[in-house]
Amino acid sequence: MSDVQPESAGVQAHYAARVAADLETNRKEQERLGAEVTALQEQLRTLESDHALLLSMQQALGSSNTAAAADKKASNRASTGKKAVPAPRASANNSGAARTKKPAATKPKDKDKDKDKSAKGAPKATAKKSAEATAGPTLVELIDNHLSKQSEPRSAAEITSALAQDRPDRTIKTTVVRTTVEGLVAKGRAHRTKQGSSVFYTAAAAPADSAPAPQSESAAS
Repeated sequence: MSDVQPESAGVQAHYAARVAADLETNRKEQERLGAEVTALQEQLRTLESDHALLLSMQQALGSSNTAAAADKKASNRASTGKKAVPAPRASANNSGAARTKKPAATKPKDKDKDKDKSAKGAPKATAKKSAEATAGPTLVELIDNHLSKQSEPRSAAEITSALAQDRPDRTIKTTVVRTTVEGLVAKGRAHRTKQGSSVFYTAAAAPADSAPAPQSESAAS
């Protein structure tokens, strides 16, 4: 118990000494700042007195008139600058109007181009129609006519060879002939038979109702 009391007394003495030191530091800082404030106040008073003196000298020398003249010149410059601004806007509007008028002038040229294109396209269309008219029978008609004259089945290669001999002016390919004959088979205008790996085609039989006509002629004779 006796050991605790001296220890607590030592802690209190330590804190008391520290607080006293902080108070001393605070007091000195206040004194320093107070001195600075006093000096600043003196400087402010000096500046105020100098300002009043300078104003009186300015009035005496008539510099106020000079300042007024300078202000007037500045206002005149500002007003002239404002008046000069609308001129570019007017020119910009005029240029914009000129730009909008240009496409209207080019419209007749576009119409002339369309007329030229239509005029050039007309002979081509006429030539194409005339070429189609003079081309002769179609490949379907040639194949159908060829098969109807054959008594035995024919392959696509044989049909192509025969048509190439009959029509040397036309380019006939076996693949095209095979596709065309298959189309005739699908429509019932030709028959397809297969022998091993080869495929042969024959013409479809003529309808039965077309046969009596020759018989009636023979009976009449």
